[in-house]
Amino acid sequence: MERAILAGGCFWCIEKAFLKIWGIEAVQVGYTGGRGENPTYEEVLSGKTGHFEAAEVTFNPEKITYLQVLDLFWRQIDPFDEAGQFYDKGSQYRAAIFYLDEVQKELAALSTSEVEELFGEKSTVQILPAAPFYPAGEYHQGYCKKEPLHYARYSQGRRPRLEELWEGKLLPMTNLKKRLTPLQYQVTQEEGTERGFHNAYWDNHEEGIYVDIVSGLPLFSSEDRYDSGTGWPSFTKPLHPEYLEEKTDTSLGTPRTEVHVKVSSTHLGHIFPDGPPPEGLRYCLNSAALRFLPKN
Repeated sequence: MERAILAGGCFWCIEKAFLKIWGIEAVQVGYTGGRGENPTYEEVLSGKTGHFEAAEVTFNPEKITYLQVLDLFWRQIDPFDEAGQFYDKGSQYRAAIFYLDEVQKELAALSTSEVEELFGEKSTVQILPAAPFYPAGEYHQGYCKKEPLHYARYSQGRRPRLEELWEGKLLPMTNLKKRLTPLQYQVTQEEGTERGFHNAYWDNHEEGIYVDIVSGLPLFSSEDRYDSGTGWPSFTKPLHPEYLEEKTDTSLGTPRTEVHVKVSSTHLGHIFPDGPPPEGLRYCLNSAALRFLPKN
């Protein structure tokens, strides 16, 4: 399981949005990003602690990706309200994405830039390093189920603004033809192949990891990369075999094994049984399906 920590105004509303989403294993509301340990609801509500109302979302990355979690998050908030969210104003209701590692930081920045491109306006949502998360009292957990009538009345005021902002809009992360270059789209969505020796990473020797360009899942490490002499980036093994699936490709007449990312269906390349020991495999991939994150 992986975690995302998200602040978007009233934490009851953020919790409700994630509760029934496939791949979301748990949602817990609480406080983060301020001063003092284990604050009470009343202390946070005063605005004097600097804490945000937030939700800790636990998700299964084999079913839903971090980018998809962020996509859902954006659709619950007004990205341009720096005073709070909707009629909830104050520092405790500010919107923020708290990243738990460098991959999440990169993806949070990517998704923010796509929101700004979509609206032509600068987002006020902060991207911050994760701080200790303090769960709120039991009364606040699952509030929309415990008090459905009160929650329905409370949340109704958000809907007109959300509809005004988001109705009919697709973020580039869900509109792949806009987000990807023609080559990236051809490779990842139409099972194309780029030219050997004429691609971004065939001769890349930097330390770092390679992530799926569509979902952001970490797939391969430079520690498992080797020079196969083929003109494409080649690896002996993936970081997370469970993220990948294999398919049979007969487009050239002879059966070959294609490799795809389960969650995003991204076509990466092929697997061949001519790699170095001990695995004996060669993951021959298209640079256009990958994004490289340097170790530093």
